[in-house]
Amino acid sequence: MPLAEADVKPRKPQFALKTASTILDELDALIGAEPPKSAAARALVLAHVRQTLADARTSAEAELLATSKGTRCAENLSSAQDEIISAVHQFAIRRVYPVDNPSGAEAIALAAVGGYGRGTLAPGSDIDLLFILPYKQTPWGEQVTEYILYMLWDLGQKVGHAVRSVDECIRMARADMTVRTATLEARFLTGEMSLFKQLVHRFETEIMPRTGPEFIAAKMAERDERHRIMGNTRYVVEPNIKDGKGGLRDLNTLFWIGKYFYQVKTSHELVGKGVLSPAEYRLFSRAEDFLWAVRCHLHFLTNRAEDKLTFDVQPELAQRMGYAERVGMLGVERFMKRYFLVAKDVGDLTRIFCASLEFNHAKDMDLIGRVFAPFRSGKSKIKGETDFVLDTGRLNIARPDVFETDPVNLIKMFLVAGREELLFHPDAIKEITRSLALIDNDLRHDPKANSYFLTILTAPLSVERILRQMNESGVLGKFVPDFGKIVALMQFNMYHHYTVDEHLIRAVGVMAQIANGGLRDELPLTHELLPQLNDTRLLYVALFLHDIAKGRPEDHSIAGARIARKLCPRFGLSAAETDTVSWLIEYHLLMSEVAQARDIQDPETAKAFADVVQSPQRLALLMILTACDIRAVGPGVWTGWKGSLLRALYYATEPLLSGGHSQVTQSDRIGAARHELAQALDGWSPSDIASYTARQYDHYWLRAEPELQLEHARMIRHADMAEQPFAGSIRIKAFEGITEVSFYTPDHPRLLSLIAGACTMQDASIIGAQIFSTRDGRAIDTFRLRRSFASDEDEKVRATRIIDTVKQLLQGKRTILIDLGKESRHNKRLKPFALPAQVSVSNALSEKFTVIEVSGLDRMGLLHALTREISDLNLTIGSAHIGTYGEKAVDVFYVTDLTGQKIASKPRQRKIHDALMAVFHAKPAEERAKVVNG
Repeated sequence: MPLAEADVKPRKPQFALKTASTILDELDALIGAEPPKSAAARALVLAHVRQTLADARTSAEAELLATSKGTRCAENLSSAQDEIISAVHQFAIRRVYPVDNPSGAEAIALAAVGGYGRGTLAPGSDIDLLFILPYKQTPWGEQVTEYILYMLWDLGQKVGHAVRSVDECIRMARADMTVRTATLEARFLTGEMSLFKQLVHRFETEIMPRTGPEFIAAKMAERDERHRIMGNTRYVVEPNIKDGKGGLRDLNTLFWIGKYFYQVKTSHELVGKGVLSPAEYRLFSRAEDFLWAVRCHLHFLTNRAEDKLTFDVQPELAQRMGYAERVGMLGVERFMKRYFLVAKDVGDLTRIFCASLEFNHAKDMDLIGRVFAPFRSGKSKIKGETDFVLDTGRLNIARPDVFETDPVNLIKMFLVAGREELLFHPDAIKEITRSLALIDNDLRHDPKANSYFLTILTAPLSVERILRQMNESGVLGKFVPDFGKIVALMQFNMYHHYTVDEHLIRAVGVMAQIANGGLRDELPLTHELLPQLNDTRLLYVALFLHDIAKGRPEDHSIAGARIARKLCPRFGLSAAETDTVSWLIEYHLLMSEVAQARDIQDPETAKAFADVVQSPQRLALLMILTACDIRAVGPGVWTGWKGSLLRALYYATEPLLSGGHSQVTQSDRIGAARHELAQALDGWSPSDIASYTARQYDHYWLRAEPELQLEHARMIRHADMAEQPFAGSIRIKAFEGITEVSFYTPDHPRLLSLIAGACTMQDASIIGAQIFSTRDGRAIDTFRLRRSFASDEDEKVRATRIIDTVKQLLQGKRTILIDLGKESRHNKRLKPFALPAQVSVSNALSEKFTVIEVSGLDRMGLLHALTREISDLNLTIGSAHIGTYGEKAVDVFYVTDLTGQKIASKPRQRKIHDALMAVFHAKPAEERAKVVNG
């Protein structure tokens, strides 16, 4: 390349490190004749050091953006911090507190400990310092220590520090595992080197020998507890990059154990000790570099010590790290997929490392026996198996060529592990990983291999554990390539808590739990249905495949059904079984959507649903599949309320499919409901009962459940006897996880909107509403709220506040601003999401009502705004079904005009559509201008 051309070519920004001696020279020049102890001199020092730190961070960030080298950025920031601390220390002992003839006690050494001790820092990391003294603290030592600490604090840095003599360091390291870990990582910064060397020598000779197993056990226990707190999976969609499973702390733990047990100074030395192979060490370095890049970018982006990859920062992080959008995948989804694959690599390294400790040192049982469970030494045969053996209590291959001779053994080994309830020997894991290339088209279509896989997939006692092991070893993605495409795939939404592969494995796990007799209280109907099924195997296959087409541009249900039609015959299912599985996948969302977004008491709902389902067997299969799918989405997504809706839909549909629908007429159902209520109303005279039941329209008896009818009757009687025009009642439903709040008041065109506003004002999340009016012009509205508190008492207090607020709004004592909830924390969480709003107006879904379905980006106060608009359109709401799926709201309203008729006019339907679309696109200034009076 010509010289001129080389000059023109832009260079990547290089980090510029300013040394302590340079900083010191600059300080001397800056202060000049000013006394170093003066406040003016200190202010000059602080300002110059602050600028030096800011320049270093700007330079480190520029290099990170140019090179994406995360570890290098963390090292650059650490080096800059080293030089600043060294300069401040030198300035303190030479200029501010100089000693002409220092005694032995007037010596001090500064060491970096914790993460800083490893020579890496994120922009917002704590600075952990150890001030090492020869004996006890002296006045001079105290002054120097304070000068350094106050300077760092005034810089705005979070400094963790300890001031100890060498004796105190050793005594505390012996007693406290946290101090021991910090001392293990101590790195000399500045001061009296001999003090630091003395500490290191005594630590390595007095503490480390013979305490390796104790240290390993403590670090493993810490790791397990950390994982438990973080959710015990590396596949959560908002992971913690530092403390989460597969994060930086897991890599730190490996290094701590390596350093303590193998006496290494750097992670690269673990290769020489035979713990990691060169390839595994490269994996370690790449994973560490990526995680540090993400963490440094995150700190620079948020300008704070933030280690959780929340939805609001993920898109910008992806952009900073160069992940662009591809067909079917957003840039943020590509970035997070990379993150999860790295987290998986960290998990693989952890297993390899721990297995190496466990087996390579198992002969020294005095050391390792206390850490790891005792293993039977030697090899023993497994009954009926010639290719696999029991090796020190773990499943291993009998010969090195077991997989090469017969690749089917790659699948069979997992079958044996599940059947015999065995864990894998580390040598077997390594051999499986090295043999992945043997999984080709011939093996994928081998009848025996597929038969083994179907047996694994339908074995309730071991399926979740074995599928997860197959996935983490890479076998599952190779054997079922369509599954391989969704490994580590996250969906950028707030509804799904896990990556797609983790969700599928968990869904199969929920099914296995049910088959093993678990979740009987949470899913009572599934346990009733299970014995009625001809073949439960189909559920396992359908659950394993139901989201397998995620991340593609087309509808994942339709594409998934197509994949199932290809894979099921391969797995050994018949044509009829394949048809059932593909149908379940195509309609796997239907039952949930109908149950949560339709009026189940409306006969048309069950009729339309039955037309799609067509058989009682498919209904039972779909019911169980839906329950397993929702439970596997994430903690707290399944609620008793959702369960009750699914059961209600099942019970409404089942008679239509089994031929029982013609036995009971509508008038019979109304008569039975009235009779049931009359039986439950103790102390009511026949005339009172007759008078009360006459006030209700027929549809009330068909759509309100019996317990709710009883609650309404008692509330209304109490209000009438007290001659009160307004009343409220509360029903806590612990099993369903909801609180029901009912209102009895003269009807009001904005009533539903006011109640929704009152709920928002009290931070309550509405999940459903039933609206009734009586023949004498009263409204009976019941709102179902998502439970927020652990105790029933707290739920009652909040519900009472809502009732009082509604009363005040109706009396005109309070008002609601339209931008209610605008600044709520929930709304701020939704900022990174964009969802197109949709409104549909249909007369085909109900015989008596026009059904309006609205979906779009959720926000606090949305239901209040929608219902206000509906009342402005002179519509009467018969029932409302409120659904929230993460950031997406799906609200369905059954409405009539003011005369009780459907909305037949097309122009009026268009007007409704446009008005409700405008709710999602309202300009803030317009919103602030509007106020609703109570």
